[in-house]
Amino acid sequence: MSTLEQESGGAWPTTAGFDVPSETRALPLRPAWVEVDLNALASNFQIIRQELPRSVRLLYVLKDEAYGQGAIQAAQVALANGVDHLAVYTLEEAIKLRESGIAAPILLLGERTPEELPWLPARDLTPCIGSVALAQQWDACAQRLGRPLPVHLKINTGMNRFGFSWRDAAQWITALARLRHLEWAGVLSHFAQSDELDKTFARLQIDRFQGVVSGLEANGIRPKTRHLCNSGGFLDLPGAHFDMVRIGLLAHGVYPSQVCRQLNGLTPVLSVKARISAVQHLEMGDSVGYGMRFVAEERRRIGVIPLGYGDGFPRVRNEGHVLVSGCRAPLVGGVAMDALMVDLTGIPTADVGSEAVLLGRQGQLEICVHDVARLKKSVSYDVLVGWRSRLPRVYLGTETARATASGRFQ
Repeated sequence: MSTLEQESGGAWPTTAGFDVPSETRALPLRPAWVEVDLNALASNFQIIRQELPRSVRLLYVLKDEAYGQGAIQAAQVALANGVDHLAVYTLEEAIKLRESGIAAPILLLGERTPEELPWLPARDLTPCIGSVALAQQWDACAQRLGRPLPVHLKINTGMNRFGFSWRDAAQWITALARLRHLEWAGVLSHFAQSDELDKTFARLQIDRFQGVVSGLEANGIRPKTRHLCNSGGFLDLPGAHFDMVRIGLLAHGVYPSQVCRQLNGLTPVLSVKARISAVQHLEMGDSVGYGMRFVAEERRRIGVIPLGYGDGFPRVRNEGHVLVSGCRAPLVGGVAMDALMVDLTGIPTADVGSEAVLLGRQGQLEICVHDVARLKKSVSYDVLVGWRSRLPRVYLGTETARATASGRFQ
């Protein structure tokens, strides 16, 4: 029996003036969170859809919880705002969408394992196939079921990751032409570099892709949907839009590079915020944090923000800033797992409870995803998917906006 139990006669004590939470009462929201603006997401899809002819379908890639936003919420918004198809990477991601009631076509990117194939037909999931062996196994599965099964053929035109190689197309096309139980639902490839000014290699990939598609058609394989463009290709290579384009990052209001074409009105969807949890007053010579990486040369006022590298913030020292009271507050000391410290000396209105923006806009100032990527010495994609699940997601723009105390996506 614990000391508290002994002192209270074997039961946990109640503190006067405080209500004891019941088992069903929600835990208080953590004072650090990811904010997802579903209205901005909807608007972004509408802007993207307007850039395309109706004959070109729109596929939304929402792998890794829609780049950190929450896959179910993002899928619902996407399908209500011009998106025709969805795509994820793992089987688990696809099943989660189906179990939430999402009925739209779902494409599984990457390469499937043979063990995964039997799970797909009952859930109406379509795989990408990039080898003759896997295509034969999928064909055998269709034969056993007694109905054609859809497949998208992945062509390796230079990314050299997944797919049938464009170099030996004649050989594998001949093998595929012998299969009798598959529905040739699509054919795709993926740009290795579509968002830079130099489009030389991207155009070479387009030529290779078109050559393979011609070879398929000459052998009686006529895929219904051809798709090659990712966000960068959609923006800068309209001649490669074909029947469908795949949009991921761009829908979230983030450009794949700073040199690609810009769309008027596109808005970032995801922000990261927290409330200052403590304030420390330093005298000259006092240090801050592990390793004493910051030493005050004069009196300083330091705010503690309850979010750290354990949540996905870059593990930096004396570098970067957050936004507080419409001002930039520089980081001091090293970022810890659960906290980071900022200098509030020049911001007298900032205090415990003040909102700090670590990613997003406050007043006239903004910290964009590329700013955080530079701190992290990485790219925007890594920043977006790097915010851990223990940060609750708060959804704006919907009556069901909510976040769980555990921080897991709904």
